[in-house]
Amino acid sequence: MTSFRLRRPTRLALTAACLALGAATMSACAPVVQDRGYIFDPADLDKLQAGSSKEQVRTVMGSPSTVSTVDGEAWYYISSKFETVAFYAPEEIERTVAAVYFDKTDVVQEVAYYGLEDGQIVNFVDRKTPTRGKELTILGQLFGNLGRFNNQGAGTPGGASDPSGRR
Repeated sequence: MTSFRLRRPTRLALTAACLALGAATMSACAPVVQDRGYIFDPADLDKLQAGSSKEQVRTVMGSPSTVSTVDGEAWYYISSKFETVAFYAPEEIERTVAAVYFDKTDVVQEVAYYGLEDGQIVNFVDRKTPTRGKELTILGQLFGNLGRFNNQGAGTPGGASDPSGRR
C-alpha cells in the first residue's frame, strides 16, 4: 500500500489557502460600526451659550437635523452610531442629541444634551380594521368560479343572442 504525500510547495500553498479562507471567514463576522447624522465637534459645542442668536448657532453648528414643529423654538442636532454584525439588522449602540432651545425673540435660552438612555419607546397602535367577507386562497378563488358561467347569450348585453339587442 502506498501513501499519498504532497510535495512541499503544494503543502505550503494549501496551508496558505486555508489560512486565508479562515481569516476571510473571521473578518466577515466582525462588527461594522457606522456614524450617521450630525458629527459632533466638542469645540463647536462649547461655543454655544445662552444669549446667542439663531444665526450664530447656524454659523457654528450648521443646519439642524430637525426643527421642532411648534414655532421652530428648538433645533436638534442628532448623531447615532450603528453596529452591524454579519447579516443581522443594524443596531443603534449610541445616540447623542444636542437640543438648542430658543425664546420668542430667537435668542438661545438653553442648550441640552441627550443620549440613548434618555429616549422613550413609543408603542404605535397596530390594530387592524376588520373587513367584511371571507378570505379565499388562490385555489378557492380559481375553483370558486366553476359553474357560475353559462354559454347562453355569452358576450352580448342583456344575455340576448340577437346582435340587435331584441329578444
